[in-house]
Amino acid sequence: MSNSSSKWMILPAAVLLLGTVAFAQDPSSGGSGSAPSSGSGSSASQGSSTPSTAPAQKPTVADRKENQQDRIAQGVKSGQLTAGETSKLETKEAAINGETRADRAANGGKLTAAEKQQVNKQQNQMSKQIYQDKHNANIAHYGNNQVGQRRENQQDRIAQGVKSGQLTAGETAKLENQQKGINQQVKADRSANGGKLTNGEKKQVNKEQNNASKNIYNKKHNAATQGGTKKK
Repeated sequence: MSNSSSKWMILPAAVLLLGTVAFAQDPSSGGSGSAPSSGSGSSASQGSSTPSTAPAQKPTVADRKENQQDRIAQGVKSGQLTAGETSKLETKEAAINGETRADRAANGGKLTAAEKQQVNKQQNQMSKQIYQDKHNANIAHYGNNQVGQRRENQQDRIAQGVKSGQLTAGETAKLENQQKGINQQVKADRSANGGKLTNGEKKQVNKEQNNASKNIYNKKHNAATQGGTKKK
């Protein structure tokens, strides 16, 4: 009987001892749980360190040229640039392009540092002119009539050609100069007839716009592009 009672006294002590050992080995306990937190903090500090970024590259001559053309195209499309304003801007842009081409031809296809600086200065002046022309009081008013809608359609086609690169600055200048002539004629005819056009004048304007339409198509589908590459 004494042996039996001693077994029952030893059994609870053994269970208590096993529980203590298991608790010490439990990873969820506070002592051992602190180790992963310090490890995760180390990895977080490593992740927070950002690699050094390379400095932004300056836009190339070609980048500046493309950006100017995009801004002009947007101005033509929105009506912020009139045909006359666009013609002047593209005439200047064509002159810069011609000068750049000549400089490259004289230097084995490259521009010197001084020539790049000169082109950049000219493009800065162009940029200011584009902004001023787009934000002045002159706006292309088309009107809700057949003549106005035809005129707006031509401008949209020209804008698309400038944006896509199908029209060079020189081609755009010529097309817009043609539109400017038509617009001036329409304005003069309206002034002489109380703000209206006669049937004969409408017919004449439509004929001139047909010729302009052919010119737009031909210039958009010839071999010349803004980048100097041939169209396929």
